[in-house]
This record gives sequence, C-alpha cells and structure tokens, in this order.
Amino acid sequence: MSSAPSGPQSAAAEPKAVPAVTHTSSRARALGSVMAVILLMALAYGLYWQRYIRGRETTDNAYVHAPLVPITSQVGATVVAVLADDTDAVKTGQVLVRLDPADAQVALARAEAQLGQAVREARVLYVNDSTLAATIRTRQADVERAQAEVQRARDDLVRRQPLVSTGAIGAEEMKHTEATLATAQGVLSAARAALDAAREQAVGNRALTGGTEVARHPSVLRAAAAVREAWLAVERCEVMAPLGGQVAKRMVQVGQRVAPGAVLMTVVPLEQAWVEANFKEVQLRDMRVGQPVRLEADLYGDKVVFDGKVVGLGAGTGAAFAVLPAQNASGNWVKVVQRVPVRVEVDAAQLARHPLRVGLSMHATVDVSDTAGALIAPKVEPAARIRTTDVFATASAAADRRIEDIVARNLVAPVAGASRR
Repeated sequence: MSSAPSGPQSAAAEPKAVPAVTHTSSRARALGSVMAVILLMALAYGLYWQRYIRGRETTDNAYVHAPLVPITSQVGATVVAVLADDTDAVKTGQVLVRLDPADAQVALARAEAQLGQAVREARVLYVNDSTLAATIRTRQADVERAQAEVQRARDDLVRRQPLVSTGAIGAEEMKHTEATLATAQGVLSAARAALDAAREQAVGNRALTGGTEVARHPSVLRAAAAVREAWLAVERCEVMAPLGGQVAKRMVQVGQRVAPGAVLMTVVPLEQAWVEANFKEVQLRDMRVGQPVRLEADLYGDKVVFDGKVVGLGAGTGAAFAVLPAQNASGNWVKVVQRVPVRVEVDAAQLARHPLRVGLSMHATVDVSDTAGALIAPKVEPAARIRTTDVFATASAAADRRIEDIVARNLVAPVAGASRR
C-alpha cells in the first residue's frame, strides 16, 4: 500500500487561487468606458443642440410657390395662331395668341362712321345758334314794324274821330280806320308771338350747345366711346403676356372659338417665386416677421443653400381654408396638430442662379432667436412686392389718337358765331 506524496511535489499539484479583485477591476474599467462614451455623446448632443437646434424651428413641409398669371381672352373670336407653347420663356408684352380680327374691324368701321356723323350733327347745333339769333333779330324787327303800324292806325283813328260829328268823314270811313287799327294790332300780336317762339327755340338750342364745344359735345363723346371700345376689341385680338415668365398649362388650339375670359394658358414668373412653409402651431410661439430662414431644395440637395426671410404668417391654418373644413363639433373628435402657412421670401440673386419650380419640396429652418419682429406683416405692402403692368395702356392711347383724328377730319373749320369755350 503506497502512501500519499509529500513535500514539494504535493504542493505543486494543488491549483493556485485567482484573486477576485481582478474581475472587479475589469468590469469597472468597462463600465467607466461606457459611461465616458455616453458622456461624450451627451456633450456632443448638447453642443449640437446649443448651436444648431436651440432657437431654430425646422420643417420639411415646405413647397415653392409663384404667381400663376392666367392668360385670358378679352374678346370672343377664333384663334388663328398660337405663338407660345409649354416651357417657353416669354417677355412682357410678347404676343402669345392671335385671334381673327374681322368682326372687330367691321365694328370699328361702323363706330368710326357714327363718330363722324355725330361730329357733323353737333356742328349743325352750333350753326343753329347763329341762325336762331338772326331769326330773333328778324322777329324783333317785325314786332317793331307792327308796333309802328299800330301807332299809325291809332293816330289816324284819333284824328278822324272829331271829324265824324261835323260830317267831314263818313261813318263807313271811320269803320275802315277802326278795322285798320284792329288789323295792325293783330299783326303786332302775331309778331310778338313769333318773337317769343324764336327766343324759346334759341334757348332750347343753347341748352344743347352751351358750356361745351363740338369735340366735347355729349353725343360726340358717346360716339367716341363706341370707337374706343371697337378699337380696343381690334387691339385685343392679339393676346399679350402681362408679365414675363415661363409658359405652362397651354390649353388653346388653333381654330378654337374662345369666349371673353377664357383661360388660354398660364405664365409663371419664376423670378417672383416664394416658399410656403407649413409649421406646426407649437412652432410659431417665437416666430416673427423678418426672421432669417435657411432653405434647401430637394432639387439641389444640401449643396445649394438659399437665404430667405419671413415676410408673413398665414391668417389661419390650412384646415380652416380647406374646401371641406373639418367639423370638430360633430361626431368623435381626435385632436390633430394644425399647421399654419408661413410665407418666406427667397433672395433674388440666389433664385436667379438656381431657379426653382412651382411645387418643389423645400426644407426650411427659421432662426427664431430674435423675437423683436412683428407677429403680423405691416399693413402697407413694400413697394418691391407690388406687381403692375402697362401692357394694356398702349392700346388705350392709340385709340385716343384715332378718335382725335376722326374728330379733326369732320370738324373742318370753326363754325361762325358758334359758342366755343
């Protein structure tokens, strides 16, 4: 029977114990590393929030808008030419559509003839002033001659009355003298009536001519208005672009009969584009007019950044102005966060370098740190945002020149004796 080994061999065969403190320190180091990473991430997020998130409101519910200028026909006619198509760039005053001017030209010729006739008829009225004045003088002379005849007949009667009692004059001659006086008095009454009639006629004619001249007579002005209307109808057979831009939604075709007010196409002035950003109602607490906006378009990506400015906040939410607004007072109700459209003006120079199209998606970030601006846009709109056109003013000026020419040709010479003031 062998005995158990002893001495150094027995001690070497026993396993060594691992200290528990080694595992504890490794776990602590791992936990410390994790905590350090978390702290670094928190610090990085804090710095990011402090620099990029704090004082900013962001939305990707933003889209490009621009004025959609409808090109409409002002007269009814048949289309004979379409001079612009979709995507074409047009300038202010450029002819886009031509209409058949035949009917309008016939109406213009008729109106011009009526204007000439009106001028000549007005001239007759002024001539009648002189004629009636001469008639009054003639009737006045007739009255004076009749008065002289009455006075002569009365004197004859007075001289013969004493001679009747002496028998120097017979009764028949006396009756003849009395009849002569009565006849003279009748002629005087008729002359006075004719004078009164001539005066009344002159007053009536002066009522048609007084205080004006032939070219400004109401009948002439009425005929001139008809000429202006017909002239404009001829001019409007060429449909022009009131503003420059790009053609979109062309609907007119050659040979089509169009009615006044019919939309033929649309012109979009892209240089006037703006961005409508729809922010949640909780994002509007610090938003003010005039705050700067950073804009990015999906078209260009983050390589192109547009500088914008808040120019106005919508008067209501999108749901309030919807075609079918929500009826929150009926049925079951679920609260939905509303959005308010915010109009953002884009820098014109950047817009010229990187054009935008209507409806493009945008990403808008508003710096709301400065709240000194107004909540509502100023009542007086800035002059830079007022849009006007003078394309339609030239036709009116040409019509006035045409009317003046017609009046001058029919008003050959000033009428002698006419009232011209």
